[in-house]
Amino acid sequence: MEKIIMGIDPGTNFMGYAVIRTNGGQRPLLLVSGVLDMNKIDDPYIKLQRIFKRTIQIIDSYHPDELAIEAQFFGKNIQSMLKLGRAQGVAIAAALERNIPIFEYAPKKIKMSVTGCGTASKEQVAVLLEKFIEIQRSSKNMDETDAIAIAFCHHIQGSLPTSGSSKAKSWSDYVKKNPEKIV
Repeated sequence: MEKIIMGIDPGTNFMGYAVIRTNGGQRPLLLVSGVLDMNKIDDPYIKLQRIFKRTIQIIDSYHPDELAIEAQFFGKNIQSMLKLGRAQGVAIAAALERNIPIFEYAPKKIKMSVTGCGTASKEQVAVLLEKFIEIQRSSKNMDETDAIAIAFCHHIQGSLPTSGSSKAKSWSDYVKKNPEKIV
């Protein structure tokens, strides 16, 4: 069964994005990937607007079935975490605007899915991705590579035998399965 998966590596200076097409047992094909560079924009709200608009553009161009996004990790710098959370929230809002199911993955889970080791380096992830996904060109940008890895992680997680369980796979899925718990 064919599925289009969009991966996003959220950030307020650089947002990596990728869209892959999976088709049964064949190697996934990278349809598009890139980086939204907002490094020279000073206004944090304009950055959030750009994230929203670019995410919508990609969704409208490639019509992904699902969005996979990197979950926030806990760091020492609270301000950085808040900014990252805003960027992630805006990308999620764009997907929700187009009724796309959302799946979050921790950085270690993404690395584990690609390399088999949750503490692998970004460089190790990049090298192994090219063995698993049909990529037309190699990316030197780690935000872009991370977005490809996030989409691939979601593909791998959806391919596991346990993925058909009744456990909720996204917030929208949880709401559908648990309407009595929603206030």
